[in-house]
Amino acid sequence: MFKLLKRLSRKDVGLIIISFIFIIFQVWVDLKLPDYMSEITVLIQTEGSAMSDILLQGGYMLLCALGSLVSSIIVGFFASFIAANFSRNIRKNIFQKVESFSMNEIKKFSTSSLITRTTNDVTQVEMFIAMGMQLIMRAPIMAVWAVSKILNKSFEWSLLTAGCVAILLFTIIVLMLIVLPRFEKVQKLIDNINGVTRENLTGIRVIRAFNAEDYQEKRFEEVNTNLTKMQLFNQRCFAILNPIMNMVMNGLTLGIYFIGSYLINAAGMLDKLTLFGNMVVFTSYGMQVIMSFLMLAMIFMIIPRVQVSAKRINAVLDEELTIADGNFDDKTSLRGTVEFRNVSFKYPDADEYLLHNISFKAEEGETVAFIGSTGSGKSTLINLIPRFYDVTEGEILVDGVNVKDYKLEYLHNKIGYVPQKAVMFTGTVNSNVSYGDNGRAKATSQKIKEAIKVAQGTEFVEKMSKQYDSHIARGGTNISGGQKQRLSIARAIARDPEIYIFDDSFSALDYKTDSILRKELKKYTRSATNMIVAQRIGTIMNADKIIVLDKGKCVGIGTHKELLKKCKIYKEIALSQLSKEELENA
Repeated sequence: MFKLLKRLSRKDVGLIIISFIFIIFQVWVDLKLPDYMSEITVLIQTEGSAMSDILLQGGYMLLCALGSLVSSIIVGFFASFIAANFSRNIRKNIFQKVESFSMNEIKKFSTSSLITRTTNDVTQVEMFIAMGMQLIMRAPIMAVWAVSKILNKSFEWSLLTAGCVAILLFTIIVLMLIVLPRFEKVQKLIDNINGVTRENLTGIRVIRAFNAEDYQEKRFEEVNTNLTKMQLFNQRCFAILNPIMNMVMNGLTLGIYFIGSYLINAAGMLDKLTLFGNMVVFTSYGMQVIMSFLMLAMIFMIIPRVQVSAKRINAVLDEELTIADGNFDDKTSLRGTVEFRNVSFKYPDADEYLLHNISFKAEEGETVAFIGSTGSGKSTLINLIPRFYDVTEGEILVDGVNVKDYKLEYLHNKIGYVPQKAVMFTGTVNSNVSYGDNGRAKATSQKIKEAIKVAQGTEFVEKMSKQYDSHIARGGTNISGGQKQRLSIARAIARDPEIYIFDDSFSALDYKTDSILRKELKKYTRSATNMIVAQRIGTIMNADKIIVLDKGKCVGIGTHKELLKKCKIYKEIALSQLSKEELENA
């Protein structure tokens, strides 16, 4: 928790110091009230006391109450401001940290867990800061100050107060030991609920198609019940605290009066008035001490959960990045070249290599295609170029420079990437195609229209209600898979990159649209390098270079006709899709 609080800004620390001063003032005026109350008690019991003296002491009490109110308002305002500002910064830091994660780090945290850490966990810390500034700082000061005032009043009363405090501390410690381990489980159970809910929403069509609503309801009911049981247990534990607090407070008051009556009865006439005044004051101070520990108890009720939340937030913020940013961001004599030199790769948590000793070179303006059976490593290979993962052995050069030496932003600016699964963001057609700024101003309206035209999307876009300003729902749920894929391709085209990477990006298109799109793309990107992963022979047969992968190994490199003659695996793939006549006439 303290590690996380070190991220407070200097401004926030300054406001905390100011709040601390106001809290000291508030405690001072609160503890002055019993003194004036004692004076009034003595004045009432003393013959010949003037009403003006009593009213004067009452006026002092009103001023103390007003000062305490003003201080409380100021501290509350500062606490709310600091807590909100801190939580905003932490959410921002988590978001930026997650953005810098490679795929390796992303796999360590589930999506639902990252959402919980950014929302629920940060909210827990925010509540702790808001309450802590008003209670944690105030309670110890109040307790110590009040104890110092009552120590010289009566040994019997002081001993009684110490006994009550000991009971409270024992209760709080026992509850902490019982509840603390369970709060970590609570946050994990919240992760599970988020995960099941997210799966239910994203897979709603499959769930309905298989009539799996009951199954999903049972899954949700299971995780929901587990969370409810855990929360009920925690709340029942804390419910014990309230009656114990009331018993201790009422017992302290009763004990003070019982001891006081005994002391007053045994005292002489001259001491009775003094003892009576001390008893009134001690009752007030004793309540202040107990209330201080009551405030601490309220904080202790949320500390276990906050501690768990802080630990989970720190786990994200302290996660070491495996993809280190390089320093190179200068121009080179080459443009659009990609070279693999003896590249081998295995996933960080895997035992076996997925890619073995891959070597090839793509020159500027070339179209290089990758084909192979499912699981042969095609997508993994091209994902090494933008450094979604780093190679395990060997090196990848872009424009003659190792990709590890590039600044990531500079490297990504050279690449137009179209993923296997088209991704759409909430916004419009324009905002999705011009997504990102590629290190410069966003694409112009003319550029967007041109990119959509090349991607064969003009027809369906111009039929939409607002055409290029038409709304795109989150995930592109209001357009078809083929339309999403074409807009995704248009997004890459609008960047004018040196290197295009298409990760099986034409699979949702019909053969006619696929053929037309590739022809237009070839014309538009003739000065750029195209790297295409595909399953269909028809998509890649006109490529300048085709690389055939099998079980992570390169088993053939050449043109379509060359590979038909010398690569058995390529020929088998081709014959499984096209007839001999079609292949001969291709």
